Amino acid sequence: MTRSELTILLAERFPQLVQKDAEMAVAEILGAIHAALAGGNRVEIRGFGSFGLTYRPPRQARNPKTGAPVAVAGKWTPAFKAGKELRERVNAAVAPTP
Repeated sequence: MTRSELTILLAERFPQLVQKDAEMAVAEILGAIHAALAGGNRVEIRGFGSFGLTYRPPRQARNPKTGAPVAVAGKWTPAFKAGKELRERVNAAVAPTP
């Protein structure tokens, strides 16, 4: 599901919301998650999951074209961990593939 699909779904599910209001609601929620992560905080949504930061230490990599070593700086990356309820609902809904 994309961001625009989410706003359309919100506008359809809640008829009192105009499309523009649904867009603003999605933007505010995502903005709040972004601001919390940028501030180094963790975001937890009960029944859905949690967003946090993971540190990737500096390392030596290789340029795939030349094979020359390249120094990659350490960085923080966002990470998502699904909550128990979300994992259970997905496992129940998705049929295993042979």
